[in-house]
Amino acid sequence: MLNTMIVGLGRAGLGLHWAVLRRMRAAPEYAGLFAPESAVAWDLRRQPATAPDDDLITISSLEESVDLLDPERSVVHLCTPPRGRLDTLRRLARLGFRRILIEKPISSDWASAQEIDSLRATCGLHLIVVAPWLESVLTRLAMDLIRSERLGRLTEILIVQRKPRLQRTLEGDEHPTVLDVELPHSVGVALHLAGDARVDTASWTSMRVGKVVVPRMGGAQVVLQHEDVRTKLITDLMSPIRERRIRLAFTDGTMTGYYAASDADCYAFATVVRGRTTTEECFPDDTLTAFIAAAYRRFAAGADTNREFDLNMRVTALLDDAKARCESSETGSALHRVVSSGI
Repeated sequence: MLNTMIVGLGRAGLGLHWAVLRRMRAAPEYAGLFAPESAVAWDLRRQPATAPDDDLITISSLEESVDLLDPERSVVHLCTPPRGRLDTLRRLARLGFRRILIEKPISSDWASAQEIDSLRATCGLHLIVVAPWLESVLTRLAMDLIRSERLGRLTEILIVQRKPRLQRTLEGDEHPTVLDVELPHSVGVALHLAGDARVDTASWTSMRVGKVVVPRMGGAQVVLQHEDVRTKLITDLMSPIRERRIRLAFTDGTMTGYYAASDADCYAFATVVRGRTTTEECFPDDTLTAFIAAAYRRFAAGADTNREFDLNMRVTALLDDAKARCESSETGSALHRVVSSGI
């Protein structure tokens, strides 16, 4: 059985991870995964957050954790923004923590991701990046269709993620670009389904609310080219609706699926079309619960985590390339405006 520590008590730490962990710790089906002691939480902000219930103990410094937990029998949920994450990982490693779940993305830039990878090797860290869609029933259905070739050969993937994320962005939650928010999920799924890829095109837009402009935090499009498959990824953080849609195009049919739009209702939908035949399904798909359960089981068993970590390193590298292309496009557009104005 493993103890739990949550580092970072924002939306991810409290609203997602702890909400799921609290349910799991009380559920008989997960008995044996979690130690009976209360979980521990520490927040990066100067004022410690208030614990939402008695089963979560908040501490005022990271060093206090070793008085309450055995680092060798604990899992850390690192739920801080990607910027500055390396320093926190170093502190955790010095305290003896080795099993760490890292909120996506690994880092906001490739150089920092490489330093995290180096720290992982030097200190023997077992790092799993949070990627719930890889444990999704819907993703598994998509993979089954690809491998079975029931609809022929896969040719195209489209993944669309839309949601209103205005307030959190305006408050400044340290996500540097729109590419760091939702696209790590969809890039990971694309690589999982279609193999490695390169960035073909990438663009982003600013968030505009009245006279307020937040650069690079509106929406984005990224096109990936795999060996035989083309993937288009679309995200919109100013959308009035929530949507997490995936569409696979095959030579003999299509599959359109909808991941659960939020943690409020964990069900997915899939529609498969082949010729004149259409089948529709709705099924439970609580991806974060499934992901955390699988991660704890792997940690407890001492299973190898290199393959999943390497996949997420590749996700970070591709997004870093996409950011460079977006920045280059911005520079080109600015130069064009200056030249066109005659300055």
